[in-house]
Amino acid sequence: MVYTSIFSSALGQLILAFVLIFTLVFAVLQKSKILGDGKKQIDALIALAIALIVISVGSVLDFIQHIIPFMAIGLVIILVFMILMGAVFADGTLKEMPWLKWVFAIVILVAVIVAVLVFTKGWDYILSFFSSDGSWAGNLILIVIIVLAIVFSYFGKDK
Repeated sequence: MVYTSIFSSALGQLILAFVLIFTLVFAVLQKSKILGDGKKQIDALIALAIALIVISVGSVLDFIQHIIPFMAIGLVIILVFMILMGAVFADGTLKEMPWLKWVFAIVILVAVIVAVLVFTKGWDYILSFFSSDGSWAGNLILIVIIVLAIVFSYFGKDK
């Protein structure tokens, strides 16, 4: 059974987009204090005008409606990573072996990346990349060379 709410309708989507744009613009204006300190009314009027303009343009509204789910998924992935990292880098943990924190951090990062790839079916694509025509060794060598070039260029001596 499909659950419907007021936010499933076109009007509901319009209201949600308006609230999102208004809130984001207002927050940016308040934080940056571009128009001066303590100018909430002016910031609110400008945020209102921008939000009304944005929701009046159909293509922009479609873009917002399509990009928000991806942003939400990305934020959930970042939140999971940060929670796991907080468990590893908590104060007082692993004081006698600080290098072990970085080992755990790398393992957590790899685990989160693999989990995202598995759930999005990207893992199958990666496996087919390495075994599509039997030349997986060549692909692996190329990837290792690229990673080594990046590492050496980043950690190389500055002249």
